[in-house]
Amino acid sequence: MDGASEVIKQIKDSLLLREKMLSKVTALEEIADEIVRAFLNGNKILFLGNGGSAADAQHLAAEFLGKFQKDREPLPAIAITTNTSSLTAIANDYGYDVVFARQVQALVQRGDVVFGISTSGSSTNVLLAMTEAKKRGAVTVALTGEGGKLAQIVDYAICVPSSSTPRIQEEHIVAGHLICLLVEETLFGDISNA
Repeated sequence: MDGASEVIKQIKDSLLLREKMLSKVTALEEIADEIVRAFLNGNKILFLGNGGSAADAQHLAAEFLGKFQKDREPLPAIAITTNTSSLTAIANDYGYDVVFARQVQALVQRGDVVFGISTSGSSTNVLLAMTEAKKRGAVTVALTGEGGKLAQIVDYAICVPSSSTPRIQEEHIVAGHLICLLVEETLFGDISNA
């Protein structure tokens, strides 16, 4: 395998997929509007996922808690993937399938926004958490690939039209960053960039 040729192919595949993501602009705007509404009503955002999606959950929560591009007030966002004591205790006592649903039961209130991130769209613990979030009156959002059940059970879904985990993860971060941008511009548009 020629390393340079493979790198070029991967970059071209990524660019083609990015073009396809242009069809998601309206959904991104709608999700951002839901988040703005939640923040204005005193609600919060929760993020969850496994593996690389757990890292994305933490990344996106940090963009809201800290800042994305603007020096502004922090916004209430939680990645429920980060507390290893809770995760391991719940997994040990109740099973790994409910590590997120159990936290959703305790933390989510009507009007909150819950993001489930899953490249396959089939992670049982994400599906159960999102089902629980809907029961509790949260707005539910999925970042997923082209398969699985996740997109079918949420209010909003950004489905990356790919079966390649790395390509899906790249687009999840792009989508998350664009949502952060829209939320910041709506809530803090008059604040200069830091």
